[in-house]
Amino acid sequence: MSARGQVSAGELLQLVRSGRAVTRGALQQATGLSRATVGQRLDRLFRAGWLREGAGGPVGSPLGGRPSITLEFDDSHAVVLAADLETRHARAAVLSLTGEILAEHSGTLLVEDGPDAVLGDLGHWFGELLEKAGHRAKEVCGIGLAVPGPVDTVSGRVVQPPIMPGWDGYDIRGRLARAFTEATGAPPVPVLVDNDANLMAYGEQRTGFPDCSAFVLVKVSTGIGAGVVVDGSLFRGIDGGAGDIGHIRVGAEALCRCGSYGCLAAVASGGAVARRLAEDGVPAASGSDVRDLLAAGHPAASALAREAGRQVGDVLATVVTLLNPGVLMIAGDLAGTAFLTGVRELLYQRALPRSTAHLHVVTSRLGERAGLVGAGALVVEHLYAPERVEERLMALGV
Repeated sequence: MSARGQVSAGELLQLVRSGRAVTRGALQQATGLSRATVGQRLDRLFRAGWLREGAGGPVGSPLGGRPSITLEFDDSHAVVLAADLETRHARAAVLSLTGEILAEHSGTLLVEDGPDAVLGDLGHWFGELLEKAGHRAKEVCGIGLAVPGPVDTVSGRVVQPPIMPGWDGYDIRGRLARAFTEATGAPPVPVLVDNDANLMAYGEQRTGFPDCSAFVLVKVSTGIGAGVVVDGSLFRGIDGGAGDIGHIRVGAEALCRCGSYGCLAAVASGGAVARRLAEDGVPAASGSDVRDLLAAGHPAASALAREAGRQVGDVLATVVTLLNPGVLMIAGDLAGTAFLTGVRELLYQRALPRSTAHLHVVTSRLGERAGLVGAGALVVEHLYAPERVEERLMALGV
């Protein structure tokens, strides 16, 4: 919080959005600002359409009197677009500012077709989704994109992604902003890009485990990656490389798509399980094919998924010892009973009891929507951060 007298409209909005102060009186108490100054700051937020008055709160005095009018973040003034890109498939949606999915589409998109074509297709999807949701393009305040590779969040570019040929260093933000404009005619909007496991973790933690101060999600699909949320914020490392556990060496001789031998992803990912099934004559080309086989109760797929779970669980014993999370969530194509059983077997065998005493090992609650919800939340938290609120209010002339 800024010094008294310098508390901005953005900081007042943050107090209201977080629920820490939702009346004018509570804002005065929390900030030390005068009633007049609070009123002036709030007036800017009302004129922008970002705040509204809600129902009266409880009477604060035992002597009675008029109940305080509560203040609410008005999520109806804008919408967010989000997309979750996998190697062979993508999902896109229009979301409210509070994370409700208003319209959704999924379909085949091949990441190997390259960023120009794939992002152009996403732009068309967004245009169709807005029409389906009954919202105009000018209501969009930002776009969030989850990608299956390491991301430098400062530039929004993927960095040496093993399973995204042709995407290394590409200007994803600029191309997706242009694709949105080409499809809708609306001016470009801010675009945020992050790793898919990061955004899945962010979405799951915020919606299902908001009080968990150390949360880890592991996505096992074509590759293997982890997202870490500490004290409500994503932990990305110094340049976006945190959580890339799929390339931890596990001693095997299998060749990984990154060019190295012995990576965890080369032996325990959905892609690795699919290759082993194909070698045995079972039609499987990807993690999604393995998911379908597991859903059908295929015995060979189940056996290999359990073995893969044991290999991942061995690595996660170190992760859990290092981070001491309260929740370890398994997500992705292999996140079923067989894989989870294997994870538990090795995790609890190898990790110290102290590290697992208060650990909850669970599967995804949001399922295939986790990345969308996380991408939408990332955009909202970015655009309505106190310092950015001030910039945007000035741009609006309020």
